[in-house]
Amino acid sequence: MTNIAIFAAGCFWGVEEEFISTKGVKETEVGYIGGTTKEPTYEEVCKGNTYHAEAVKVYFEEKIISYGDLLNIFFEIHNPTTVNRQGVDLGTQYRSSIFYLDGFQKLSGENKIKQLNKEKFNNKIVTLLEKATEFWVAEEYHQKYIRKKKFSNYVK
Repeated sequence: MTNIAIFAAGCFWGVEEEFISTKGVKETEVGYIGGTTKEPTYEEVCKGNTYHAEAVKVYFEEKIISYGDLLNIFFEIHNPTTVNRQGVDLGTQYRSSIFYLDGFQKLSGENKIKQLNKEKFNNKIVTLLEKATEFWVAEEYHQKYIRKKKFSNYVK
């Protein structure tokens, strides 16, 4: 059975590559979620006026990889302690968010944040838990961008 998870962790290109390279992940889509604009464009989201986050929708096989495993990857591939920022990318579109689809995902996210705050981050995690709203698929040229451009430092 294929399940879905949605994560925002900065620019969606590198985030997508990390997930699509993971055993048990069947497919990914990059897009926009959590904002107010219907059918947003990349240009609109980049201006920071839509409140959408650049995000990755992950389709995964639960028999092969668990939602908890995906959470572990999510927290390993970005800095969850910076508000609306990843590296040089700044703005609400680059926020750290778990967009949960059900109560299990929400609780799993809450528990992972509590655990990591206690064990590693000293209560500095700013990752948001947001109820998933409509996911707007990004323009085609953004899909699998790292692979299309053959950035060897990303492709595993």
